[in-house]
This record gives sequence, structure tokens and C-alpha cells, in this order.
Amino acid sequence: MLQSLDPPTEVTAQAIEVLRATAEGFGHELRVTEKKVGGAALVASNDPLPAETIESCLSSGAVLLGAVGGPAFDHYPAKLRPEAGLLRLRKELGVFANLRPAVCMPELEAQSPLRPEIVRGTDVMIVRELLGGVYFGDRSTSGEPGNRRAVDTMAYTEPEVERIARLAFEMAQRRRKKLTSVDKANVLDS
Repeated sequence: MLQSLDPPTEVTAQAIEVLRATAEGFGHELRVTEKKVGGAALVASNDPLPAETIESCLSSGAVLLGAVGGPAFDHYPAKLRPEAGLLRLRKELGVFANLRPAVCMPELEAQSPLRPEIVRGTDVMIVRELLGGVYFGDRSTSGEPGNRRAVDTMAYTEPEVERIARLAFEMAQRRRKKLTSVDKANVLDS
């Protein structure tokens, strides 16, 4: 488990309790090693992703990670912000896809701002690429306050695009056989 700062640590601590109970119920062994990441790591070592955290993650069978930072770190330089540790962790572990399921359970249909007949049966999986694009491209800010200019470069390699597309196609084959690509291909080369 990677520790950040409260309240995210409280959330991951409860997740560990659920995992322990599940492991016990099914006769599995659960070994948990806690390491710092993001804000907690910055406070302890001035590094949002210490080497010992990376080493521990690479030698683990799974990594549980909650939120990594908060507004207290907004004034830190970009390379020392909690999210910089998260981006490095993704790269070190090769975590290239973010999978975000969106479902509407029948019990919650009436709570939706949309009519129940519209949300009924909603079952969508959003697949987002994490290791290319704007998060890992060159960035810069120039100019004086009041007239600054910011540039964030979005670059993808063909293997990065193929890898995420392949995952999305494979998931679609196992689900409802439908896939929608959301991009700006009409105005962006990337």
C-alpha cells in the first residue's frame, strides 16, 4: 500500500481491511508493505516517489494507491509535486491504461438526473492512455505575469497508440462488441 496524506490514507486503510477479510474468507495470505508516495513522501524525503517505494512496488504482486496529494502542494515546483510521483510510478510500472467503468445499477436509476429509461442498462468502459501524450511531453512557460504563455506538447508513438487501441478492442470483444474512439483527429496529428 502506498501512503499519501489523510484522508486518502484513511480510505486505503479501509480498503486493506476489506482485502484482509476477503483473503481470510477464501484462505489466502495477504502481506502488506507500506511505502510513501506523493505528499507523504514529499514531507518525509522531499521526493514524491522515493527509490525505495519504486523498488517495493516492482517487487510486489499488486499495488494499492489512493490519492497522492492536495492543495497544500500546489506551490511546489512541477517536478516535486505529488502528481509528478504518480506519473513516474505509472512509467516505472508500465501502467499504460486507465480503465474507468460506468454502470447504472437498477437500484440507482431513480437517482439519476436522466430519466430511468435513458440510464437503464448503462455499461460503459472508458479506456484512457496514460504513458504518452501531454502528461509526458515537453512543457514550458514563458513571459511575464499577466502575459505568460504555456506550452504542453502532446506526442504519441505508434506503439503507444497500438497498445491502447489493442486493449480497447480486446475489451470490446469481451463486452458488447462496440468501441468508440474519442479524439481530435480532424485537427491534431497526435
